[in-house]
Amino acid sequence: MSGFGRDNNVILIGMPGSGKSTVGVLLAKALCVDYADTDLLLQRSRMRPLKNIIDAVGPDGFLELEADLICSLTLRDHVIATGGSVVCRERAVRHLKSSGVLVWIDAPLEDLERRIGGMKGIRARGVAIGRGMTLKDLFDQRLPLYEKAADIRVECGGLDAERCCAKIIQELERYGTGR
Repeated sequence: MSGFGRDNNVILIGMPGSGKSTVGVLLAKALCVDYADTDLLLQRSRMRPLKNIIDAVGPDGFLELEADLICSLTLRDHVIATGGSVVCRERAVRHLKSSGVLVWIDAPLEDLERRIGGMKGIRARGVAIGRGMTLKDLFDQRLPLYEKAADIRVECGGLDAERCCAKIIQELERYGTGR
């Protein structure tokens, strides 16, 4: 990974259900680096599931807790899977960019809806979503944030995790060589 610059982290961003966690494990194995999942780190730090954290502090409070956790990270040579809402706080994005390359796993809304399973799935996963919002509303709200934050955009619609991982590696190689 030495060709990717910065501090050699590959940081995955994208919507809930885009495959960040699943692809992240495969990518870390392929690149022979460590793996971290910021949702799991946040759960561990609060000793409760994301859903319960959001219920306790609300979506905005959750976004602040998430940004605090992100800004405290000092990881090197990792693949880092972030929560889908990490792009909602500019300070979190700035910190991540200072330590690696941000790869946006871009999956179409139809894939996300199928993987998540509607509003029941959103609540079960612990997604920071405003009252009355749909997955489409969230998708539309975050799309420009992912576009702005990403160093690399990898469209993974219709791809399984292995093929998405291979596509990310190809894009990382292209990015690292400046092509």
